[in-house]
Amino acid sequence: MTSTPNRQKNASASQAATTAPALWQQLEAVAQALHGILGGQSSKAVLAQVPQRLRPGVQALLFQVLRNLGRAQALQKQLVSRSPSPKVSALLSTALALAWDEAHAPYPPFTLVNQAVEVAKRGAARAQSGFINACLRRFLRERDALVAATEHDPVAVWNHPAWWIARLKKDHPQDWQTILAANNAQPPMTLRVNAQKCTPAQYLSRLNAINLKAFSVAETGLQLEHAAPVQELPHFAEGWASVQDAAAQAAAPLLLAGLPQPQGRPLRVLDACAAPGGKTAHLLERAAPGSIEVTALEIDPERASRIGETLSRLGLEAKVLVADAGKPEAWFESQCGGQLFDAILLDAPCTASGIVRRQPDVRWLRRESDVAQLAQIQAKLLDTLWPLLQPGGRMVYCTCSIFKAEGDAQMQAFLARNTEVLSLPAPGHLIPGKSAKDGLLADNPLGDHDGFFYALLEKTR
Repeated sequence: MTSTPNRQKNASASQAATTAPALWQQLEAVAQALHGILGGQSSKAVLAQVPQRLRPGVQALLFQVLRNLGRAQALQKQLVSRSPSPKVSALLSTALALAWDEAHAPYPPFTLVNQAVEVAKRGAARAQSGFINACLRRFLRERDALVAATEHDPVAVWNHPAWWIARLKKDHPQDWQTILAANNAQPPMTLRVNAQKCTPAQYLSRLNAINLKAFSVAETGLQLEHAAPVQELPHFAEGWASVQDAAAQAAAPLLLAGLPQPQGRPLRVLDACAAPGGKTAHLLERAAPGSIEVTALEIDPERASRIGETLSRLGLEAKVLVADAGKPEAWFESQCGGQLFDAILLDAPCTASGIVRRQPDVRWLRRESDVAQLAQIQAKLLDTLWPLLQPGGRMVYCTCSIFKAEGDAQMQAFLARNTEVLSLPAPGHLIPGKSAKDGLLADNPLGDHDGFFYALLEKTR
């Protein structure tokens, strides 16, 4: 006779199996999300439309699809002579992206194919389920030959648009392959320890106590060996730590290190384009209480509210303004009293080409023309905010981009049109997948970090 505990365990397992979403349901949601992304929506927007019970699994599968989409599209061209409808194409790409590499497939390829065909039979593609079935069965039979036929296609090999690959080859001839490989890898989980609450060593001890292994990076950072839900992190709700990539953690130390403290008043610091507030918080965490006043700007009201939420959890305060950094006439006099800032952090809007591994949809959403358009916005922000800086004050210009048009070239153009500026030592372009081995950050390695650009400017008069 089965014991009562065993019967309860078996019943629980049976209930879990009953309530767990079927794979075909997840694949259907992934294909719908991919269709939305290829239509111009962000992954955040399409995932928000997925039922909550499906969302974690769908996001994991969708990100894997996006990291293999170039290969999947190349395989699809081998299988079909004419492009199918966008929804059918999205379903085929979903199955092919997940199944083409058996060693890294989340499920056996034949299971993925069976479940993708099930999606077709149950959904809007019912009329084309036979076509989808034929394509995917042929893929299973001829997989090795079909994959081999795509090996000379750079888009298939690197899973990035052709224009993106070409730009990286030009901008980073020694590192373009490292960048692309890093973009297709899982990102690390890095924490920034709140210096107002505890030291990195103390927090590391807390992590070790619950068997979470980590190592030190950046100034107050800890990189976890394995990601963990924030709810499991010690005192996360009380603001002892925040999740922030090591490259992003370079902003606050770069701006504040060596900046003289004014006599009789706190430092006046502007954080432009500040949402979701990680760098704002880091500026406040790093400074002695009462020694700094931070004004955080964000043009989008919803994103600005996230700054307040971030600061509230950490027990910090800043002046958060819903305002356009590019139009100081609307806020500088009325909200800041027309007082020049001692330091400005400009984390400018950009292509996000340095954080593709965290946002794998970016590469497929961006167009080559976006680079020049965003570079114009960055130049305008630089020229608009520079007059708001005190003589002797400093500005950090940064972007989460590895395109030189948004980094080194942008900075060279700014220096060429300004005579009251001194360029100080700064990291420049930080390459994802590479630790900082020399230069400014030699004594403070960042571990495995995202792609960023940093420049530090001083106003001479």
